[in-house]
Amino acid sequence: MEINWNEFTKIDMRVGTIIEVNNFPEARNPAYQLHIDFGNVLGIKKTSAQVTALYKKEELMGRQIVAVVNFPKKQIASFMSECLVLGAVDGKDVTLLHPGLQVENGLKVS
Repeated sequence: MEINWNEFTKIDMRVGTIIEVNNFPEARNPAYQLHIDFGNVLGIKKTSAQVTALYKKEELMGRQIVAVVNFPKKQIASFMSECLVLGAVDGKDVTLLHPGLQVENGLKVS
């Protein structure tokens, strides 16, 4: 399915830094709860991510990632997800997308 440029520009993708990682035993599939700092304008948003196969909690701390920040909130078990972390998916393995260099939190991806 193709989308047009106007539809693409509605997707708000930003760079953020993971500042907290917690286990998420209530999730249907193995996942972590992430708290991500998107800078002064957007602040800190929470999400869950099924990245336990490739990442240990300690490896995620301080890592910059790319996420969609303008989806509506979504209830996942007992947790409210506020953004969607982006990754390359190979079966159950998810490799997180990230900028190649350290950038300011909250920068828009386009």
